[in-house]
Parts: sequence; structure tokens; C-alpha cells
Amino acid sequence: MPDSSLRIGLLGGSFNPAHEGHLHVSLEALKRLNLDAVWWLVSPQNPLKPTQGMAPYDKRFASAQDIIKGQRNITVSNFEHKTGLHYTYATLRALKRLYPKAQFVWLMGADNLAGFHRWQRWRDIMALVPVAVFDRSPFSHTALHARAALALRNKRVKESNIGSLIGNPGHWAYILMRRHPASSTEIRAKT
Repeated sequence: MPDSSLRIGLLGGSFNPAHEGHLHVSLEALKRLNLDAVWWLVSPQNPLKPTQGMAPYDKRFASAQDIIKGQRNITVSNFEHKTGLHYTYATLRALKRLYPKAQFVWLMGADNLAGFHRWQRWRDIMALVPVAVFDRSPFSHTALHARAALALRNKRVKESNIGSLIGNPGHWAYILMRRHPASSTEIRAKT
């Protein structure tokens, strides 16, 4: 069991397959948010994505483990698979119960912010943990003008004050960075 006072970034997703873009975001999060660790939460099945074209869980989990080889601060987790959880809100509540002193931050790409209002209990997710959104082409404009971003605009932390994000549930930040071109959709299309 890890030290419960750690600052931990949570990157959830299908990882269908995992790729260097996921690693790029994780490394940026470790550095920019001064995190102790990033946990990749491999989803058994994203409720907003079709099952068709979804690789088996074990294959997606293995692809994530392959990408992070040699990264001591990034861990691939089967927490949702073991607990039978499918929704981010339920996962976050369970993790916060297990690690009450941990300072969690939810990590997502701009593409997820664009559709965040469709997530089950998205406002409650924001109330549980701060959220760090990482720039991703071509979603920047769409994400920053999406329903959730507009509804939460008064809770946005400026990038220059990013250090205040951790420990402040209800707040979020949009982090500009060098973009990584990898996309699970494009990788699947080539295979």
C-alpha cells in the first residue's frame, strides 16, 4: 500500500491501445503538478464508448504496462476491473475512502473536457478532486468552449498558479504543452 499522503494523478481511460501520448501527458503531469505518482486506471469498458472495436481488457492492460516500462512514478492499475466499477465518480469515491490522506487530481486530455458534461455525475467528480486538462490537438477550442468548461469557468486556475490546484477539489486547470500526435483511434486504424 503506497504512502497515503502522496500527490497522485489519476489518468483513466480505455487505453485501446496505450501509447506514447498517454506517457507524454503523465510525464508532464508529474513535472508540472509536482506529483509523486500517476496511476493509469484502465477502464473495463467506458460507458460512453461502443464495445465494438474494444480490445480485450488483458490486451489493453498489457499495452499500458509495456508503454510505462522503466517509469518508476507511473503505475498501471486494474482497480476498476477488480472492483467492478465503470464510472469515474464511483471510482474516485472508492479511492478516496481507501486513501483518505492522498491528494488526488484527475488528469484528462482536452478531448475529454469537450464531452465532460456527458459523464455520469460530472459536477460531483469536480467536487471530489481537482482536474488538470492537458491541451490536445485539435480539441483546444472545442474543449474550452464546451458546456462543462463554461459552467466551471469561475473555478479555473490560471496556469501561472498551477501549484494551487492540488488539494482544491472543484477547481480545474487547462495546461498548455507540447502536443504529442499519438492517438489510439489512429493506431487502431493502421492495424
